[in-house]
Amino acid sequence: MRLRMLTNLMVRSDKKERTSDQLLLLLLSSSSSCPGRSPEPETRVIESSSAIGYWIMKKHVLQHFTIKRRLGGGVRQYAAAAAGGMAMGMKTLKLHGVKDIIAVASGKGGVGKSTTAVNLAVTLAKKCKLNVGLLDADVYGPSVPTMMKINKKPEVSEDKKMIPIESYGVKCMSMGFLMDKDAAVVWRGPMVMSALEKLSRGVSWGNLDILVVDMPPGTGDAQITITQKLLLSGALIVSTPQDVALMDARRGITMFSKVHVPILGLVENMSCFTCPHCSEPSFIFGNGGTRKTAAEMGYDLVGEIPIEVGIREGCDDGVPIVVSHPDSIVAKAYADVAQNVVKRLEESSNEQELPEIKLS
Repeated sequence: MRLRMLTNLMVRSDKKERTSDQLLLLLLSSSSSCPGRSPEPETRVIESSSAIGYWIMKKHVLQHFTIKRRLGGGVRQYAAAAAGGMAMGMKTLKLHGVKDIIAVASGKGGVGKSTTAVNLAVTLAKKCKLNVGLLDADVYGPSVPTMMKINKKPEVSEDKKMIPIESYGVKCMSMGFLMDKDAAVVWRGPMVMSALEKLSRGVSWGNLDILVVDMPPGTGDAQITITQKLLLSGALIVSTPQDVALMDARRGITMFSKVHVPILGLVENMSCFTCPHCSEPSFIFGNGGTRKTAAEMGYDLVGEIPIEVGIREGCDDGVPIVVSHPDSIVAKAYADVAQNVVKRLEESSNEQELPEIKLS
C-alpha cells in the first residue's frame, strides 16, 4: 500500500457551502509499492459541509474516512470502513422510535447530575411539548424512582419488553424499579453492562423526541457501554464551579471525545446562593468556574442553576421544582438549558444532508 495525495478536492452542499465544519479524509491508494507494510494514513482537513457518505474513485479508493462536525463548540466524529458500513452501524445503534438520545453526565458524583437530568426531562416534556423518556443508567445508585415519585415495578409487554412508567409526562426506566429500596447492587462490570442493555433496548419506549440518559458518575464500564451501545446525539456535562469538580468534568469531556460523542454544552449547577432575607448572592463553590472552563475547552455554557432549598425539597418529595414552582427563577434556568439543548439538536439535524464531492 502506498499513500497518495489527492489534489483539488472540493466538497459542497446542495444548498450552500458551510465553512464551520471540517471534513477529515483518510485517503489510501490501492497501488502497492511496499508489500507487507502498512502505511501511516495521510490526513487532510478540508472546510466543508458535514455529512456522511462513501466515495470510490477510479484510481484512489477511500477505504476509511471520518467526518468531524462542529456542534455547539463540540465535535462529532464519524467513521466507516466500507460502503454502507456507516449507515448500517448507525442504524443498529439507534433505539426504535427514538429520535435523539442525550447523556447528562459528570466526571464525579455529588454535583447534581441526576437533579439536572430529572428537571431537564420534565421541562422538555412540559415546556417544550416534546415526547420525552428518562433512562436512569446509574445502576449502583438509582435516583429517578425517588425524584420522580415512582414506587411500582414496570409491566411487561407481549413482546417481552418492559413498559416505562410515566411520571410528570416523562416515560421513565430505572434499575430502582426492579429492586427493593435499600437493596445494594453488588455487580462486576459484565453484569452492569448486561443490565444497561436490558434497561435501554429491553424497553418499549414508543415514539420519543428525546431520551435523556442520567449517566452514572465517572468514566468506567457503564459509561463506555452506553456510548458504544447507543447512538448518542450529544452529552450535557454538569459541574459545580468548584475547581475540584471541574477537573473531573474535564475528564468526562475527554472520555466523550474519545468515543466520538459531541458535547452539547456545560451546565453550572449550584452557581450561587441568594439570601432570602437580604437578596445578597453568595458564591459558595466559586464564581464563574464552569463558564471559564467551557470557554477554555471551546464549548458553550448552556445554563446556570442556582442553589435553592426548593430544589432539594423537590428531589426528596418526588416533585421536581419545575413542577412545584414552574414560575420560579430556578424553573426559568432549567427552561433555558432545555431550549439550548433543543437548539443544538436542531442544528445537528439540519447538518445531516449529504455533500456533493467533486474532483477538478
